Amino acid sequence: MMNENITRLQYGEKEIILVASAHVSKESANLVKMVVEEEQPDSVCVELDHDRYNNIQNPKVWDNQDIVKAIKSKRVGFLLTNLALSSYQKKIAKKLDVPLGGDMMQGIESAKAMGATLVLADRNIHITFSRIWSKLSRIEKVKLIFGLLFSLVKGTNISDKDLQELLQGDMLESILADMHKKYPKIGDVLITERDQYLAAKIRTAPGKKIVAVLGGAHVPGVKKEIVREGGKSA
Repeated sequence: MMNENITRLQYGEKEIILVASAHVSKESANLVKMVVEEEQPDSVCVELDHDRYNNIQNPKVWDNQDIVKAIKSKRVGFLLTNLALSSYQKKIAKKLDVPLGGDMMQGIESAKAMGATLVLADRNIHITFSRIWSKLSRIEKVKLIFGLLFSLVKGTNISDKDLQELLQGDMLESILADMHKKYPKIGDVLITERDQYLAAKIRTAPGKKIVAVLGGAHVPGVKKEIVREGGKSA
C-alpha cells in the first residue's frame, strides 16, 4: 500500500508500519481501519497512555470531578488538560461534525476486531506534566495554568488556520501550542522525549508486524529513533 501518510520500517525481524494521522479527521480514521485490515498486524500501537485511554472510552468521566480532590491527589494538571481537551473537542466537533481522537478510537476498535494486541504507547500524562513543571519558572508555571484555563473559557469559534494547525498536530501539543511557542524548552518534553518513549514501546511491541497510529507531528521523530536503534526503511 503506497500512501504518503504510511512509513514502513524494518527493525530486526519486525516490520513496523507508522500511520501518520490527524486527530480530527475522518479520512485518518478510515486510513487506520484500512491499514489494520489489510496488514493484519500482531500488535496495534496507539498514541495514548492508560489515563487518556480511559478518558477516550468515557469522555464524561471528568465532568463531575471534584477539583479539591484533584488538587489533593496531585491530579490537577491532568484535570486541566482533560477539561481543555473537552473544550477543543466540542469546538472542533461543531466545526467538522467529527469527534476528536477518532483515529485512536479506530485503532482501538480495529485491534479488537482483528484480535491484535493493543499497545498504549504514549508516556503517562502525569509524567509529561511533571517534566514540564520542573522546567518552568514560577512565573512560567502561572502563565501555563492560566493558558490552560483560558482555553476553557474562550469563545466557541475556531478559525480555519487554527483548525489546520490542529489537523496537523498532536492532541496534547495542540492544547499547549501557545505555551510551546512562548517556552520552547518544553518542546523537548512534549515532542522529543515522547518520540523516544513511543519509539521504544513500538519497537518492543509483541509480534513480527506492528501498526502504530501516531499524530503526524511524531512520525519523523519516532522514525529517527527506531533507525538510530538499528532499524531501516523498508
